[in-house]
Amino acid sequence: MCRLTRSVFAGTVVALTSVVLIGALMTMSSAPAQAMAEADEPAPPADQEYTGAKECASCHFKQFMSWKKDKHSQTFDLLPAKYQKDAKCLKCHTTGYGEPTGYKEEADAALKGTTCEACHGPGSKHGEICKAFGKEKLNEAQEKEARDSIWMMLPKNVCVTCHTLKAHKESETPKELQTKK
Repeated sequence: MCRLTRSVFAGTVVALTSVVLIGALMTMSSAPAQAMAEADEPAPPADQEYTGAKECASCHFKQFMSWKKDKHSQTFDLLPAKYQKDAKCLKCHTTGYGEPTGYKEEADAALKGTTCEACHGPGSKHGEICKAFGKEKLNEAQEKEARDSIWMMLPKNVCVTCHTLKAHKESETPKELQTKK
């Protein structure tokens, strides 16, 4: 019996060590790739303000109309009234909640829901830069200036900030609002 216990213990130690080593190797090999991807995209200008999806729609109408049909545009409206002032809910059901120019109250209607800026970051400078170009076809330098004024995608896994169950974290969604799977 003693030999069997030692064998099981030794096997468990070897298995756990293998898992830890594989995990460490995977982390180390993905870190340079992630750093490289972030390095390819320069950070947009600092001190931008949230503007709301309608501002984005003035140039990105097709994307806006697609978003309007998506549940992300309705995330605030899906909240029962008793949760529409709950900070734990507002961080995912509005845009920029907790940020200086993000959603604060009902009057910030342009930032209700999970808008463009939830994934791309505040876009005030992007809007200013692009409006200066008007409707003209952009040359390569103008295109670069426009693209570098906002994130293509924020440099973190934005989705799992709110989609916590898929990220293997405990959900802050009240139990009565959680969908049954």
